[in-house]
Amino acid sequence: MSNKIRIGIIGGAGYTGGELIRLLLVHPHATIAFVHSKSNAGNPLHDVHQDVLGSTDMVFSGEINNDIDLLFLCLGHTESTRFLKENTIDAGIRIIDLANDFRLNKDANQGDRTFVYGLPEINQAKIATAKNIANPGCFATAIQLGLLPLAKAGLLGEVYTTGITGSTGAGQSLSATSHFSWRANNIQAYKTLTHQHVAEIHQSLHQLQNDDLPAVHFVPWRGDFTRGIFVSSTISTNLSFESIQALYKEFYQGHPFTIMADKPIALKQVVNTNKCVLFIEQEGNKIVVHSAIDNLLKGASGQAVQNMNILFGLDQTTGLNLKASAF
Repeated sequence: MSNKIRIGIIGGAGYTGGELIRLLLVHPHATIAFVHSKSNAGNPLHDVHQDVLGSTDMVFSGEINNDIDLLFLCLGHTESTRFLKENTIDAGIRIIDLANDFRLNKDANQGDRTFVYGLPEINQAKIATAKNIANPGCFATAIQLGLLPLAKAGLLGEVYTTGITGSTGAGQSLSATSHFSWRANNIQAYKTLTHQHVAEIHQSLHQLQNDDLPAVHFVPWRGDFTRGIFVSSTISTNLSFESIQALYKEFYQGHPFTIMADKPIALKQVVNTNKCVLFIEQEGNKIVVHSAIDNLLKGASGQAVQNMNILFGLDQTTGLNLKASAF
């Protein structure tokens, strides 16, 4: 495209806002018009995101400019709803929300705006014609991508999932469990069977498998590292291993960021990338699907840029051919 997409970012001082800034500064078809932050207005972006020193001289804005094509909302959960009620955003401006406010169908209609659930692996056609996108949650993305092919085949019943996430998943505001001194050499289960992403996982799975099942029972863990999510989902099946592999490869054909591995996977394969890597193991009538993503990229800002690319008719990999940190 000849004209660059003019972008505004609300909540640009947090982790997801910072990741968006880094991605968009080098995106060939995007330009950042403003980065809004009430608490940092007038300060250089590199005061907060120190790694962009030398890449931009932009300062945080305290004002909202409607001379844009797309607005990213990088706010805390429930804050996006309040922001849209308190601010007038021109109807022609598209919105991608990175919080969980509009992900469920019951919350998708907000005034004159309707939000489409932004998981490209099942909703690419809807995203391409949408005006507003609800970006999926990080755990939800990792778990769903491990289960979607089986749901489409109508083969999911009870699913037992465990997943571990890095400290950035808790956001930038410090809490007792996000301090380095607490996380170091430590691990903890939290929100057992009650995590907020379970509802959107069920919604997507039932979109493909329309019955009372599947039911996902999820135990999340806090891990002693900063970035990434590693999930293992246990499922009963009578399919052969070869049939399962073929099912997954066919489902993800044409989806460039979801990749099947034929050897055990590790978190470092995906950290600092927009990839989801999957690996399947089978023992008797049980399979375990392992999935790994970077919670801030494929689990948040990277997927948001992927959705932006689809919205504006670009190849979805544009600006997202990122290098993993191997060491």
